[in-house]
Amino acid sequence: MIVILAEKPSVAREIALLVGAKTKKEGYIEGNGYCVTWAIGHLVSLAMPEDYGFQGFKREALPILPRSYLLLPRKIKKGNKYTSDPGALKQLKVIDTLFKACKKIIVATDAGREGELIFRYIYQYLNCDKPFTRLWISSLTETAIRVGLQNLKAGSEFDGLFRAGHSRSRADWLVGINASQALTVSMNDSVYSLGRVQTPTLSLICKRYLENTSFKKKLFYQIELQHQKEGIIFKSYSNEKWEDKQKAEQALKLIEKQSEAIITKVETRTIKEESPLLFDLTALQKRANELFGFSAEETLSIAQSLYEKKFITYPRTSSKYIPEDLWEQIPKLLQVLSDDKRYSNNLLKLKMIRLNKKIVNDVKVTDHHGLLTTDRLPSAISNKEESIYHLIAQRVWESVSEPCYKQQTEVSLTVFDFEFSFKSTSIVELGWREIRKELSNDDEVIIELPDLKQGDILKIKDAIALEKSTRPKPLYTESILLSAMENASKEVEDKSLQSVIKDIGIGTAATRASIIETLLKRDYITRKAKSLVPTEKGLKVYEIVKDKLISDVLLTAKWESAFKAIEENKTNIEDFHRQIEDYTTEITAELLSIKQSSETNHLSCPKCKQHSLQLREKVIKCLEPECDWILFREVCGIKLSVDDITDLLEHRKTKLLKGLVSKAGKSFDAFIVLKKDYTTGFEFKNK
Repeated sequence: MIVILAEKPSVAREIALLVGAKTKKEGYIEGNGYCVTWAIGHLVSLAMPEDYGFQGFKREALPILPRSYLLLPRKIKKGNKYTSDPGALKQLKVIDTLFKACKKIIVATDAGREGELIFRYIYQYLNCDKPFTRLWISSLTETAIRVGLQNLKAGSEFDGLFRAGHSRSRADWLVGINASQALTVSMNDSVYSLGRVQTPTLSLICKRYLENTSFKKKLFYQIELQHQKEGIIFKSYSNEKWEDKQKAEQALKLIEKQSEAIITKVETRTIKEESPLLFDLTALQKRANELFGFSAEETLSIAQSLYEKKFITYPRTSSKYIPEDLWEQIPKLLQVLSDDKRYSNNLLKLKMIRLNKKIVNDVKVTDHHGLLTTDRLPSAISNKEESIYHLIAQRVWESVSEPCYKQQTEVSLTVFDFEFSFKSTSIVELGWREIRKELSNDDEVIIELPDLKQGDILKIKDAIALEKSTRPKPLYTESILLSAMENASKEVEDKSLQSVIKDIGIGTAATRASIIETLLKRDYITRKAKSLVPTEKGLKVYEIVKDKLISDVLLTAKWESAFKAIEENKTNIEDFHRQIEDYTTEITAELLSIKQSSETNHLSCPKCKQHSLQLREKVIKCLEPECDWILFREVCGIKLSVDDITDLLEHRKTKLLKGLVSKAGKSFDAFIVLKKDYTTGFEFKNK
């Protein structure tokens, strides 16, 4: 009997159908000499500190550096404690029974680092020694699974992938557990969560937010001229930008006296705009966020659903290329897509012998190739699934189309001693942009110009001084943040270092969405319109750790490249683990040395008038055990800021708080006042 272990029940059902296993049992499907079972994600993971005997958060116990790492069934939180997940225990028992009874195992978990880790942790936890082979596929279509089963790979081929996954798992455990406990012990006012990737990502968001909100815009002035020739109206702009409005107006008066401008230079060049490469997961998430406002997590979830329904290839890919042996399949995929009315005209325009082959690159294909559609056109899918599917389908067409050729004209002119210029672009050959022009409204604005040459005199139809202002860097949207995480080197201010760490990112294509979601769940960041902004809690954590090693984007990016080196057997896993332990020891000491500088230290308890108050996440309380004064920070749906608390205690009244919500769900505005008995109440504006 052969056991096939898939990652999810849905995938197991597809494989069972193909191998002839039809009898459904508790936790598996049996038949034709096969038992097909599933893992339901991470059934086994690294044990928590309490499993090693470390109860609670204690300064003297840190850093916690296990000599060997225990594997235990997945745990779930019940109250304040973690307990084994009954569902995980039940499925592990099924897998254990099957593993003991089988001759060999076929690993069919997702073909990637985490999928490999899921299987190996189960295999190790169950002390299994049965031989195993690997089903390595990039699509769940019947053809792909059949070919994969006929070409199973040796399990040992993926030892490097497991080593990389195991290293990542241990590194995240060491850094996350020790840093979180160390900061919690130091601050003694709340439970904090820090992480190897989440904290540098929080730093990116907070730094950009503070730069944006503290930005002081500067006004400047630029002169715009309007011209007309051969019935075409176009504009030019002064090369000089004046900070002094008066000087700009003086220049405008001089220019208005002159009704003509002389062309001093006309430069025309042809620009070749290559077709875009296929989507990898991050690029798909960025585009979906820009066009549809989908979060990175939502896009991944939709893409995963399309993959499991066999309409696209494996979505958790970090490559934008395909291998040479897959190229022959591309015309067939386009033929399938052309059955959709959106693409029916494309085959006529795309001469099959002229397909652009730039997406073929064996060297740049990672675990999986770039995102492709499959030989099945979708049916009965949701609107969101349709949006993502056609985004991928459109990109497949674009990527194999010819380049777009544009003609760019740059014109310089003078009026008195003032220089003006403008640029114009016209399309010579649409190439791949013809696909985008038909399928979206993403085409750029093109300016057609009359015939212009050096020495020509242009009439000035109108002249105005435009008031403009400098702008801050925009707040991070998910799309911009994903780019920053993917290209961490660009966030490093030292230019000499940027070239050294080029192409190094923090997190991976498969994990960046979950990092953003973790920060949202921790209440460190929130969504505001399309932007990601830090909460008061997030900013507090950032201020505490911004200069600490735990926030270093560069260091985190280097760890990510180390995992790749481990996978390729270029770095010894234990040498790397010792480096992570040294790093953990250093950050733990750094965080334990933080002296709590509570923002309310200057405030005394209003009741006993002797002791300082302690600011916690949900309450403000007196440090004297015998004094029972306490103030809950959340009032009618609004959390009191430090300024609100200061006003209340020093002036016995906050500023007017807007948008409070009553128990009946009605919104109201009120002051919170401190009464004579030291309890709080409301005061309304009209009183």
